[in-house]
Amino acid sequence: MSAPRTGCEILCIGTELLLGNILNSNARWIAEELARLGLPHFRQTVVGDNPERLRDAVLEAAGRSRVLICTGGLGPTPDDLTTETLAATFQVPLQHRAEVMADITAKLQSRGRPMAAGTEKQALLPQGADVLPNPTGTAAGMIWTPQPDFTVLTFPGVPSEMRAMWHQSAAPWLQQQGLARGTFRSRLLRFWGIGESTLAEQVAPYLESRNPTVAPYAGLGEVKLRITACADDSASADALIAPVERELRTIAGSHCFGADSDSLASVVLCQLRQRNETLAVAESCTGGGVGAALTAVSGSSDVLLGGVIAYANRIKQDLLEVPVDLLEREGAVSQAVAMAMAEGARRRLGSDWAIAVSGIAGPGGGTPTKPVGLVHLAVAGPEGCTSLERRYGDSRGRDWIRGLSVGDALNLLRLQLI
Repeated sequence: MSAPRTGCEILCIGTELLLGNILNSNARWIAEELARLGLPHFRQTVVGDNPERLRDAVLEAAGRSRVLICTGGLGPTPDDLTTETLAATFQVPLQHRAEVMADITAKLQSRGRPMAAGTEKQALLPQGADVLPNPTGTAAGMIWTPQPDFTVLTFPGVPSEMRAMWHQSAAPWLQQQGLARGTFRSRLLRFWGIGESTLAEQVAPYLESRNPTVAPYAGLGEVKLRITACADDSASADALIAPVERELRTIAGSHCFGADSDSLASVVLCQLRQRNETLAVAESCTGGGVGAALTAVSGSSDVLLGGVIAYANRIKQDLLEVPVDLLEREGAVSQAVAMAMAEGARRRLGSDWAIAVSGIAGPGGGTPTKPVGLVHLAVAGPEGCTSLERRYGDSRGRDWIRGLSVGDALNLLRLQLI
């Protein structure tokens, strides 16, 4: 007797994923949603636009899993093979679904777009499949049980469309199937200015915890701790997380800048908003990166007044009023010039605070005394100006240096506002 099928699998379809042309963000997002729903999830697979390999992956999943969640391959082009391959795998004919075709036609007409060749294939679904509506795009998915205790859910590869379909139809369906093993809840704590190994050492006892679990992650200058708890309901899971979160925040102190969707930019904007104060930026090597991080946060215009990308020395002189003799004596990449840039931006834009960045992002331009990776940061405020020198090195490239510079500049201001 074969073992009963359990849990969920994720199957992402697309040669572009295998080639690395696009990041497979769908698998990560779906995995997080499955955890939120308390659904066991045991495997992820990626296959290219190849019907034989897709068929093999589906049959393997059918032998071990209760639910297979597929993304990709639902479009109108010849390499969009998911639906027809699934039907062929289980030897079920495709049927033209008039309601799907009507939805496609209405969407194309409302957008003034012609019916492209191959569009009608998107209205074909295996006999007996239920439509998984796409509220934003033309590629409908399906919920189909081709054999007992095995259901396939299909989604387009476009993340925004997939997520809308998930929330509208798929998540409610999954919740009704009785597959959950408790409720999973997570809290993501975010840290800056501390290395992953250092933080892991400080919180080592908590990394051995079973429920809730604590797991470290590292990114570009940022370290994260994900706290995950499982309980009978959301409130009970949150109650398990709360004391652990308090203890981790106490251990890390000011290195912990936020949680979940917080960013350094959003936290700084919130701090300034609470103080009813404003901000300006003056950037050289980051080329607008600090401003971009701030304006990525909705509503930032009530705090951020503007900024200057002062790449050339002439712009530093003319727009930020950095003295010529200071530039000649200290050089553009120096503590004194960074502070002068911050003070000039604050003065010229009339803000309460200003951030300035000047550095050598490489790959060229370095000298023995001022190597690639040397960056000077400054923050000017009502009570004066503070600065920070960073030497990031040149081993990880220009984008790495610029990214760390943006984060360190925002963090320097955050610490001033605590």
